[in-house]
Amino acid sequence: MTRRREATAGASRLSRRDLLRVGSVGLRSRRVRAALSALGISIGIAAIVGVLGISQSSKSGLLSELGQLGNLINVQAGQTAFGQSTELPISAEGMVSRIAPVTNVTEIGTLSDTYVYRNSFVPAIDTGGIAVTATDPSLPATLGASLAYGTFLNAATAHYPAVVLGADAASVLGITDLSNPTQVWLGDHWFTVIGVLKPVELVNEMDSAAFIGFPIAEQYFGFDGHPTELYLRSVPSQVNAVSAVLPATVDPSNPSTVQVSQPTDFLKAEVATKGAYNGLLLALGAVALLVGGVGIANVMVISVLERRSEIGLRRALGATRRHVAEQFLSEALLLSALGGLAGTIIGGAATAIYALSQHWSVVIPALAFYGGLGAAIVIGAIAGLYPSMRAARLSPTEALRTV
Repeated sequence: MTRRREATAGASRLSRRDLLRVGSVGLRSRRVRAALSALGISIGIAAIVGVLGISQSSKSGLLSELGQLGNLINVQAGQTAFGQSTELPISAEGMVSRIAPVTNVTEIGTLSDTYVYRNSFVPAIDTGGIAVTATDPSLPATLGASLAYGTFLNAATAHYPAVVLGADAASVLGITDLSNPTQVWLGDHWFTVIGVLKPVELVNEMDSAAFIGFPIAEQYFGFDGHPTELYLRSVPSQVNAVSAVLPATVDPSNPSTVQVSQPTDFLKAEVATKGAYNGLLLALGAVALLVGGVGIANVMVISVLERRSEIGLRRALGATRRHVAEQFLSEALLLSALGGLAGTIIGGAATAIYALSQHWSVVIPALAFYGGLGAAIVIGAIAGLYPSMRAARLSPTEALRTV
């Protein structure tokens, strides 16, 4: 008769509402311990969600830049076999412009020992790191740059003491608008600021430059006309072909001294490097998640020892071993689910804040959300399995001895 009653009682099940209620008893009665236990899970989940989210957001931003940079090519003067510096021919821009697939080309020449100051009283040593660069009017179109204030150089202003400042250069000089005529002291001459560029995302070094025309550079500073660099764009499908013929086109007599590069190569390397770091960070997040699971298991075992009287009382009132096991297993699942939910929210918020600060699109894979929460629940189930079985094995008489 006793065995039959046990079998009949063992077939009974707790409703979901009752299971949730009894499973939350331990959490509600020991809130600080529950919060600290859930913290371990939440840190691991937040790390995983954050790494995946920031990685995808970063990748989205880099791919956007790759799309813009895909047909941009840079040409610089290299060195001879004996380590001597060379210079690009004066005719380099004209020769490159004759390559059929080339759509835009511009040249720049950096003036050495020529600096920009807010006025003539600033000490000569306070250069602010602003490079004075001679260029032609085609630079904004080639680099995709735009102006925050004023206009860029044109065929007329390139012959006069007029200067356009990069975004960082204008900030260093304290120039925030051009509502009033503004001049700067450039190479012992007054130059009128006619424009300020917005940040050039594709070529960051342009932000700290001051641009003047080639004619005025030759007239005032004895510039010899040899460009330092060329930037050009070609038909996207012909980028590799154009890159292959550029050295011989730019300097037919010494093509080996011409360096040709594509900014996309650096971005692709950055994507690959970030991918390697992401794997390492994900592994660290997984370790943190495992440590959180061990912490939950430890807390649940201690909880079983502390609540022997509760277990014995429930058994004496008719609860079966299955009911006790379900109670403690649901408690572990609820604890890990709360930690996983908190970690997912924290990781998502961290991703959004960082992505927006970098001007990226916020991209959080669905796998990060659902996978993170699912991983937390699985860890909780594994962590709660042994404590729940141990609680179920306690007999009422043994458990009630502690009352």
